[in-house]
Amino acid sequence: MSSTISPLQKARASYKPKLPPALKNGAAVIIKEGEKTTAMADAGRIEQLFPKSYGSPVITFEKGSGAKLQKPVNVGVILSGGQAPGGHNVIAGIFDGIKSLHPESRLFGFIGGPSGLVDNKYKELTSDIIDQYRNTGGFDIIGSGRTKLETNEQFEKGKENCLKLEISALVVIGGDDSNTNACLLAEYYQQKNVPIQVIGCPKTIDGDLKNEWIETSFGFDTACRVYSELIGNIMRDANSARKYWHFIKLMGRSASHIGLECALQTHPNIALISEEVAAKKQTLDDIVSLMAEIVAKRAGSGLNFGVALIPEGLIEFIPEFKALISELNDLLAHEADTFAKLSSISEKLVFVNHKLSKDSSYVFSSLPQDIQLQLCLDRDPHGNVQVSQIATEKLLAEMVGQRLMEWKTEGKYKGKFATQLHFFGYEGRCAAPSNFDADYCYSLGFSAAALIGVGKSGYMASVRHLTKPAAEWAAGGIPITMMMNMERRHGEDKPVIQKALVKHEGGPFLNFIKNRIMWSVETDYVYPGPIQYFGPTEVCDLVTKTLELEQA
Repeated sequence: MSSTISPLQKARASYKPKLPPALKNGAAVIIKEGEKTTAMADAGRIEQLFPKSYGSPVITFEKGSGAKLQKPVNVGVILSGGQAPGGHNVIAGIFDGIKSLHPESRLFGFIGGPSGLVDNKYKELTSDIIDQYRNTGGFDIIGSGRTKLETNEQFEKGKENCLKLEISALVVIGGDDSNTNACLLAEYYQQKNVPIQVIGCPKTIDGDLKNEWIETSFGFDTACRVYSELIGNIMRDANSARKYWHFIKLMGRSASHIGLECALQTHPNIALISEEVAAKKQTLDDIVSLMAEIVAKRAGSGLNFGVALIPEGLIEFIPEFKALISELNDLLAHEADTFAKLSSISEKLVFVNHKLSKDSSYVFSSLPQDIQLQLCLDRDPHGNVQVSQIATEKLLAEMVGQRLMEWKTEGKYKGKFATQLHFFGYEGRCAAPSNFDADYCYSLGFSAAALIGVGKSGYMASVRHLTKPAAEWAAGGIPITMMMNMERRHGEDKPVIQKALVKHEGGPFLNFIKNRIMWSVETDYVYPGPIQYFGPTEVCDLVTKTLELEQA
């Protein structure tokens, strides 16, 4: 870490995160076990794949002091996947938690993500190191990575490296794919009688790792506040200059929680929700017409400016694109070697086009070549299209502009249309965590330590009742198998944690559709401003609109 720190970082270093009452006396807890659990879907297949961990009960920590460990425990921690604000506080919570179980317990951080476990790259995290990173953003304490832990060879290497360090528990801090891998690892070690526990923590700014027991993933609160501040700044500019439509793409590959939360915080003129597009089977032409109509209506009132929010995963939810992308994922998984041997771009595009179905070929052929290339060449580590690389905001801005030009020729539109394009993603992933995320993440880490202390494996740390003050939060853990279902990956059915999409009957979406018509024609912008860390609780300890409306 740099020896020079900002005044804010210096002040934040002294912030003491709040804990649920069951953890205030340390991670030696009394537990209450619930009923046997089942999977989110495909229960029979999940049970076959996870015979040791399937059906485990939900764990709740109760007030009172449990038994401390008789001997110290060595714990390994892995940061997996994209960064999210608060990760350092999860690690600090684990550290303080295992020290409360036994003062000689030690924490080892595997460097660079899951690959550090396999390649035996690690460093011991001492109090001197931990104290430098409390309440800071980023994952730079040990770095992160996107290596998937899914093969027996990886599991065995991880076992060997852990046993060398006398590590008897691993904590995987990650999203749905990372925690799926944690579940696979836990099951493997239980089946092989390997004395290594595996615990997960729910991380993703996308907000799509949640259920009844995981009310939100950490980092979502902070990231949405950063984006909403930026959106509010742009709204001020739009309302001042009055000459641009700002098309803003927001992170959220598989769900629109970020876009919906930012819309609820800022009141844009247009906010597309991918899940609604899929439910209504809206075509690209439908979306363009909808956006153009709002632009034209505002222009009719002399308002040739506005703000549109677009989720980065939108293109996958448009029916004709969803079918195309599904075919491409399977095709490029099975034809990877042949595709790689083709030397020119034109050969690659022709090869792909000839392998597609008639309908998908038609859609593929209608796209600009740069979009075709992004669909074919940019793949994530799981073999899927990297939708964040597809310039959806540019595609929509151009198509809306073309539609308006057609209407102008027909005498249906008389306004002016100029655009500015933005993509907010990395700006929010490593921000200094809000008070909520600082508290929540520390509580998750402490909960992970408590789960280790009671000998659990294959569990995810859980902290609930998050709209209430931390003094009323409930902590515990849930078996990861209860979040799983089967999905198509790399052309095969694989067990994964089911993503939580925006619910059409949920409070956040219902509130949005109640107000969006008014927001579209009026300039009802809200300017949230920057995250506040010091001051009155009603300013500094806010929760997201999403949590408020879901819990209402």
